[in-house]
Amino acid sequence: MLGKKLVTAQKRGETRALCLGLGMVACSMMMYFFIGITIVPFYTKSVWTTETVCKLLKANIKEKVLCPNNESSEDIFPYPCLQVWVNLTPSGQEVMLYQTEDTLERNPKCSYIPGKSENSKDVKAQIEKIASNFKKQQTFPCYYDPEGTQTTVILSRLYPPKGLLYAFLWPTLMFTGGCLIIVLVKISQYVSVLSAWQ
Repeated sequence: MLGKKLVTAQKRGETRALCLGLGMVACSMMMYFFIGITIVPFYTKSVWTTETVCKLLKANIKEKVLCPNNESSEDIFPYPCLQVWVNLTPSGQEVMLYQTEDTLERNPKCSYIPGKSENSKDVKAQIEKIASNFKKQQTFPCYYDPEGTQTTVILSRLYPPKGLLYAFLWPTLMFTGGCLIIVLVKISQYVSVLSAWQ
């Protein structure tokens, strides 16, 4: 009687473990799919792949501009336009610097787009601080297009190779863990059948 109960409990445990393993594998596949349709296209589309050193030429704050290219009209707000011009070390060109790839798409007139804030003084102070930091730094790493299709440079990539690696790390660990659980359950079932047969 006790033996039957133990076998039943073992089978239930194996079923639950098997469901957990299959669930982990399914979740990791969904995460892979999500990363594949959101992050990977942005990474492959970016042409600013080569890192170099940029030397500051000028950082000017122009008149206020509206934040364009937003789908929602509620997100449009005026902000001072910071324009940063740098000397690109490999070619010696004078080019405009943008914060990320997204900055160029949203507003090609400005190097930096602040987050929406109710207080315009805070936004102005933030942009002035960024301009003064550029003037203090003078030289800094930046990314440019080695093919020359883009004559602009960016300060940081939205999705660098290391970021893409980290994005794939968690689903890979989950997939590996799920597969390991399934394999261990199958080994346990095989050992149980073998010992029962003997």
